[in-house]
Amino acid sequence: MRQTPAATPHALDPLSAEEIAIAAEVVRGEGGLDASAWFETITLDDMTPQARAFPAADGDTGTARGARFAYVCCYEPSSNRTLTGQVDLAARRLVRFEHVPGAQARITFDEFVLGGEIAKADAGVRAALAKRGIAEAEIDRVVIEPWAAGNFGIAGEEGMRLAYGHCWLANDANDNAYARPIAGLHPVIDLRARKVLRVDDFGAEPLPPDPGPLVPATARVDLKPLDIVQPEGPSFTVDGYHVAWQGFELRVGFDPRDGLILRNIGYREKGRLRPIMRRAALAEMVVPYGDPRGGNFRRNAFDTGEYGIGQLTESLKLGCDCLGHMHYFDVHVHDWNGAPVAIENAVCMHEEDYGILWKFTDAAAGVRLVARSRRLVISSISTIGNYVYGLYWYFYQDGTIGVEIKATGIPFPSGIVAGDAAASDYATVVGPGVESHVHQHNFCFRFDMCVDGAANSVEEVNCEPLAIGPGNPHGNAARIVARRLGRESEARRTIDLASARYWKVINTKVRNAHGAPVGYKLVPGANTLPFNAPEGPIGRRAGFMYNHLWVTPFAPEEKYPAGWFPNQHAGGDGLPRWTEADRAIDGREIVAWYTLNYHHVPRPEDFPIQPVVYAGFHWMAAGFFDANPAMDVPQARAEPCCPK
Repeated sequence: MRQTPAATPHALDPLSAEEIAIAAEVVRGEGGLDASAWFETITLDDMTPQARAFPAADGDTGTARGARFAYVCCYEPSSNRTLTGQVDLAARRLVRFEHVPGAQARITFDEFVLGGEIAKADAGVRAALAKRGIAEAEIDRVVIEPWAAGNFGIAGEEGMRLAYGHCWLANDANDNAYARPIAGLHPVIDLRARKVLRVDDFGAEPLPPDPGPLVPATARVDLKPLDIVQPEGPSFTVDGYHVAWQGFELRVGFDPRDGLILRNIGYREKGRLRPIMRRAALAEMVVPYGDPRGGNFRRNAFDTGEYGIGQLTESLKLGCDCLGHMHYFDVHVHDWNGAPVAIENAVCMHEEDYGILWKFTDAAAGVRLVARSRRLVISSISTIGNYVYGLYWYFYQDGTIGVEIKATGIPFPSGIVAGDAAASDYATVVGPGVESHVHQHNFCFRFDMCVDGAANSVEEVNCEPLAIGPGNPHGNAARIVARRLGRESEARRTIDLASARYWKVINTKVRNAHGAPVGYKLVPGANTLPFNAPEGPIGRRAGFMYNHLWVTPFAPEEKYPAGWFPNQHAGGDGLPRWTEADRAIDGREIVAWYTLNYHHVPRPEDFPIQPVVYAGFHWMAAGFFDANPAMDVPQARAEPCCPK
């Protein structure tokens, strides 16, 4: 099942193909660009007051019409300029368009492909490949990925638009582009001039042997069919990109940089839609690798800010990526010429059983009560080179909102240096002649909060054990200590396992039946701290990852935690810079930022393709309701599930 686009788009619908084409035409006609210019981003500008207005209390039918503006970003190679602006889509008018000094636009998919082709055609690169025993007949199976070059203060790279190449030779079966790492070879590609600037060659190493095809010739035969059916259909309703399910209402959005976005998340109770969040999305992710040798120190990727996970979103397939009764949302992105590109089935939505929702048994009274839980799943999957990331948003019947990253693909394979009997201290041997380096996946999520209204506050809650004494003779006392965070400097926080720390967004102007402010609490899941030195090149550029929580007052220009243009930026932008102002955050329109740092020491079991690993967290109602809102979920029925 797929959504039907509304004839009149809602103010928050993703841009249609027609709107993308209009925006590109307006910029070409009025922006003063030359023929070399291309488009990094054409997307809905959702930071305008019109786009941020939460639905009225009587609901959001999905057909409301509002002013629609497109945010555009272009790069002009001839002048090495990155320019941004806004297009009024209805008026077909360029509202503003200006050069952003010192900024480098993201590397688009088209430029990424071009960069690899440039490197493979270079005579110096081909000579380096020949040194490693790669014949001309095998060049077609050479894979050179032009990763964003970062900013390491290397002489001769200042002010250039560069990519740093990493190389592999695909296997003979040609189903694994990363099968045979080409160690020590890194073409430095001038993307603006479309040539290889230099070849960083740290010494030829023997290629690992061909590991063979990814999928074995024989498959298991002992798996019986597993069918998921909903004969009466799903419990959600969809109107365009508007979704209603079990009290929750929200709008599905999409962006070529951010990917999947959820907007206007609220809960309908007693006929009134109670807002929770205006906008929720993954705002940045960086993957730094931990090997300092050769050219490996440059292995880091801001997958959102340098490439864009939205433009790399896959079309999902029923029975493969998704199972059960699915509803799909189609979206449009664009190529670097500004031409619309459709992604069918970009977002999938379904319900799934999630075990017991609540249960109570009083055997003496003969009371046996149990309700089964189901959750609404809204997800998308992006393939970014060797890694595959699934972004899953979960909605539960008790009002909980869950976020989960599912990571799979091929952890970055590198060739083992000749003479090493095993992997280095920075890696694990995962195959003959192949090691994979320790690395992290550092995700930062942005939540534009609106808990029962615009004016919100944040409390940090810790549990504090008391020493044995007159008031605690048995040593069991644990006191709840809540502290209001008043300014940005107070809201740069990290997880504390010793105090079971969490954070709660509250509305002091709205009280529940018990007299306490309504709220939602952010409950961390698995997490860690970065291993990169904060003063190092990567640490300076990804300063957001050193705190698990940041809170800022809403500002339309503060959308990305590492800044709008992390590509080749020297660092210090984004959350570290904004929060230096130490603005008040108590009783304001606030944005909560949560950093999830997933630490990955590769295992042999991660090869040739890594089984999915999971990392996530939850927003849980904390006084938002007066009692368990899921008490009216029907009791589970005891039914046989298996034939005798």
